[in-house]
Amino acid sequence: MLLLLALAAAMPLHARVETPLNAGWLFHRGEGAGGEAAELDTANWTAVTLPHTFNGGDGENGRGYYRGLGWYRRVLAVKQRAAGRVFLNLEGAALAADIYVNGRHLARHEGGYARFRVDVTDALQPGPNLIAVRTDNSSLAQVAPRGGDFTVFGGLYRPVSLIETGDVHFDLMDHGGPGLYAGLRSIDRRRAELSVRARLTNDGEHPSELTVSVEARDRSSHRAGLARQRVTLPPHTTSEVTLPLVIANPHRWDGVRDPYLYRLAGRVELDGAVVDTVEVPLGLRTIAFDSRRGFLLNGRPYALHGVDYFHPERPGNGTAVTDEQIDQDMRILGALGVSGMRLVHFQHPQRVYDDADRMGLPLWTEIPLNGAIGDGAEFRANVEEQMRELIRQNENHPSVVIWGTGNEVYSTDPAVADTIRAVHRVAKAEDPSRPTAYAHCCQADDDPKAMITDLIAFNRYMGWYTEEGSGIGAWADGYHRRYPSRPFLVSEYGAGASIRQQQVPPPLRNAPTSGWHPEQAQTAYHISNWDKLRVRPYLSGSFVWVAFDLASDGRREGDRPGINDKGLVTYDRQTLKDAYFWYQANWSGGPVLHLLDKRADRRETPLVPVELVTNAPTATLIVNGKRIGTKKVLDHRALFPAIRLREGPNLIRIEAIRSGRKLSDEAIWTLSPVSPRGVEAIPPAPEPGHSG
Repeated sequence: MLLLLALAAAMPLHARVETPLNAGWLFHRGEGAGGEAAELDTANWTAVTLPHTFNGGDGENGRGYYRGLGWYRRVLAVKQRAAGRVFLNLEGAALAADIYVNGRHLARHEGGYARFRVDVTDALQPGPNLIAVRTDNSSLAQVAPRGGDFTVFGGLYRPVSLIETGDVHFDLMDHGGPGLYAGLRSIDRRRAELSVRARLTNDGEHPSELTVSVEARDRSSHRAGLARQRVTLPPHTTSEVTLPLVIANPHRWDGVRDPYLYRLAGRVELDGAVVDTVEVPLGLRTIAFDSRRGFLLNGRPYALHGVDYFHPERPGNGTAVTDEQIDQDMRILGALGVSGMRLVHFQHPQRVYDDADRMGLPLWTEIPLNGAIGDGAEFRANVEEQMRELIRQNENHPSVVIWGTGNEVYSTDPAVADTIRAVHRVAKAEDPSRPTAYAHCCQADDDPKAMITDLIAFNRYMGWYTEEGSGIGAWADGYHRRYPSRPFLVSEYGAGASIRQQQVPPPLRNAPTSGWHPEQAQTAYHISNWDKLRVRPYLSGSFVWVAFDLASDGRREGDRPGINDKGLVTYDRQTLKDAYFWYQANWSGGPVLHLLDKRADRRETPLVPVELVTNAPTATLIVNGKRIGTKKVLDHRALFPAIRLREGPNLIRIEAIRSGRKLSDEAIWTLSPVSPRGVEAIPPAPEPGHSG
């Protein structure tokens, strides 16, 4: 397929143009001889449209999956040479990518989850041009992640585009960032004072006298603030300009309470003509983490609770998802009632951050320093650069409140702490306005690696990987007593659940690596843990592992291999588990009524408990059309302990009223001598540590 692209030659000055390049690619899995060569037989290559991953289904069945090379190539037809500059913009290529144009190697990018750009101006020529990308999702010694309890999908799994600008433009080679960054200096009711950094590049042969302006626009697109400055830019130079910007009567971004957004529009003018523009989100808010009061948003306590959100994967497509699928995930989590999220274990698609800005969801976002580190200076330089990319590409999002330096690095070698310390230093140099955090597990709470970042967080699976003991609440109290001035969070807690496996009453404790993960055990786990976490205001936040089931090729547990089943929602997004409704009853402002154990539809004994979760004050039970009674709801639960079923099918119905709205839910349970359906246990496989 040819894209007929008229690169601007007639006019030396023009504003930015971005053209999607997602269609018309050919793909080959494996090394392939000379994948960048023009004279190559591609008869056996496959036509694909981006986003695309070359092992989308393999990591979901537990039979292993491909980690190696994958080639992509397409033809770009150019009518004439550009007067300005042309950049190839790749939103993500896992884990390393080599970029070729017309057989010429232009760049290599190492890191699978961040945007990067390549200046292709001088390599393009009038007529057909061959763009080739060699991706590699192998385990690379110098590239993070080196570990991790998740499938590492490969390929060009996020969109690709071509960006044209004039010779003078906002810096497009700033670690994938927009080249325009706003920092809040002060704010009160009357005014907000900002410092805006504009990185400007002159790729031309002559000095340029230009005007750079930044305009804040409110939700109605009205001007809320304006700053302009004249700049002289020498040829072949990138320079940073700082502009003070004032917004009168500022409206704050206040999380789910009031997610008010401005937009910041940057413009470069040369000789009265606009030569480049860029627009970024702008939210005015202050954040703090207090060891007694928890997370403070705009000076007020904000109950930060939610989920660990892994990449928005889908069965058969892996990480190659659309914006619409991301929006679907965010709607499910919004309905759940999350007040924030932790984005694990790497940088997410920009759509996630955009949606979080709009929905008012504070985010912790992190780099893939996970499980293990690589040896030597190359690896450390790689994780430092991945942190730099994460910050440059996301610092304008008001939703981002924490930069994550890593997760569960198991080794106690001093090099681990040194690496985390190096990443922390990069984050503080890049953005001192936000704290850093490390998600710690599997060593002492005061291990050296846990004492580096501004915040510390703990992955605690008491009652799942470890015996319940005194429980997560007692542990948190103990840590708070030992370190009363240190803010901390619970970064992960969770338990597995298969909707295909039902056991009433549930086992006292599941065997994590077994083939039997009844849904009821997950529900009981979360009821117990949330009851302890929600009453401790000193906690700066807590996050359930995990929002959705995810692909993890090394797992052999639950109802099928290759899946981590700790999600509150199934991998295909089709089923909300009972634990989802428990949190929705606690967190959501909307009316919630849900009958637990609905999928346990075959019962062996006539006397059964009926339990429900709701945010209504009372609930009524009706069995086979007969009203059994009404219960007062305590802590979002009501229990009818011993209801008699008749042989055969029984209609179980619950009703409640919340805010004047009548709610109901029902199920059919069949009393039968047939044993409940089960799944044969799958032999467990050894796991490193306790990740997820």
